[in-house]
Amino acid sequence: MFLTRFIGRRFLAVAASTRSESTTAAAAAASTARVAKNPLEEFFEFDRSQDEDKPVVYGRGWKASELRLKSWDDLQKLWYVLLKEKNMLMTQRQMLQAQNMMFPNPERIPKVRRSMCRIKHVLTERAIEEPDPRRSAEMKRMVNAM
Repeated sequence: MFLTRFIGRRFLAVAASTRSESTTAAAAAASTARVAKNPLEEFFEFDRSQDEDKPVVYGRGWKASELRLKSWDDLQKLWYVLLKEKNMLMTQRQMLQAQNMMFPNPERIPKVRRSMCRIKHVLTERAIEEPDPRRSAEMKRMVNAM
């Protein structure tokens, strides 16, 4: 057991060191975000200090008109960011329910789901409007696979 813990920590340390040697763009992005020691930590939100009595206000969902202005690649990146956010919220909600505690902001999950549905809608619109039938079919398969 000690050996597996030691080896596991060793692999995590190596992964962390290779993560720090990434490009400058990734380093700049990582400077604003929290670097997780364990990949599973990405499924949990930061714990706010108990001294803060002010409620945290979270942003709104994406509108379809805003999403229509974005490129295909940007929409796919946004899709995976929202998917990660949804997984984090669902994990946190399940963990708190198991402890008989209340989920702090249940309105966040529907916002993320609606934004994801709107992204799929915009991508489907683009696939339908595509004049080339082969490319249109390929785009529809990609959207349905999301």
